[in-house]
Amino acid sequence: MAHVELRPVVHVDNEWRRWIAENLLLDGPPQSIYEQMLNAGIPHEEAVQELQQAMASPYLAGAQRLKNRLAKHDWVLDNQRRMNRLRDAEVPRRHKLSREEFLDAYYTAGRPVIITGMMEDWPAMTKWNLDYFKDRCGEREVEIQFGRQSDAQYELRKTAHRKTMLFGEYVELVRHAGSSNDFYMTAYNEGINRTALAELWQDIVQIPEYLSSQASTQGFLWFGPSGTITPFHHDLTNNFMAQVMGRKRVLLMPACEVGHVYNHEHCFTHVDGRRIDLARYPRMADVQVVSCVLNPGEVLFLPVGCWHFVEGLDVSVTVSFTNFLWDNDFTGAYPVQQMF
Repeated sequence: MAHVELRPVVHVDNEWRRWIAENLLLDGPPQSIYEQMLNAGIPHEEAVQELQQAMASPYLAGAQRLKNRLAKHDWVLDNQRRMNRLRDAEVPRRHKLSREEFLDAYYTAGRPVIITGMMEDWPAMTKWNLDYFKDRCGEREVEIQFGRQSDAQYELRKTAHRKTMLFGEYVELVRHAGSSNDFYMTAYNEGINRTALAELWQDIVQIPEYLSSQASTQGFLWFGPSGTITPFHHDLTNNFMAQVMGRKRVLLMPACEVGHVYNHEHCFTHVDGRRIDLARYPRMADVQVVSCVLNPGEVLFLPVGCWHFVEGLDVSVTVSFTNFLWDNDFTGAYPVQQMF
């Protein structure tokens, strides 16, 4: 007599019910769902009963209505994605853009722009270099992000990478690093560094054409070697990147691409801007990715929600600002549950 291997019987639990609901909401054919349940070892009668109960459930009907609302939101975003492709893909460069035109054409429209000629009165543009940093503030204790190369999720776990050291020692690290993403002074370290580097802030001039001098936070300092990487993410505010030293390459994706960029956690995606893996992230093939290089003396406007990836091409120093003259607080309605 031939040996017949009996498959163990599996019964439907709440995890299976969540799976059934999810697949029905994703428009999976009930017959296909039923066959997968049978193949997993669930008895015919139980599979049929659970499927029928799920399809008749008022809870699932409510979830379907919510899905319909989200589909309407996606339709609006997809229309914006199509409209974006009718516009020149390059980030425009505008010299001494007026307040009125910046507000109307870029700030309220959520369009990136590079503005030139607005940093000409900054003492930092002529004074700042590594020797100046060391002479002015070398004995001050500062905080940096350190050990980033040993952690693929260094940006999400940035608290674990805090390190304090003398600013002069950090300057020498940067001077001799070559290309490295292992250490970087970022906006996240601002709490300690604002006081420690107070003299350097005297070399920074607010840009009154666009920025308010009354705001409590009037800028953040970014300083690191060539090779520093800020992974793809979006901010919860509009943002200025003012480049003082060195160059940065910036990849931009419009905020309306959110449904295609694998935003699974908070404001980050795991898509690597250096090597976009289309086999792993196929929806990225249809995403508008715009590249620009930010040079010393240029200011890049990053609209709220705009995805950006930043790579230091040289030893670079950037000052970022969020203290615009206009409404820039968009955190109140941001989802409390940040696993997407």
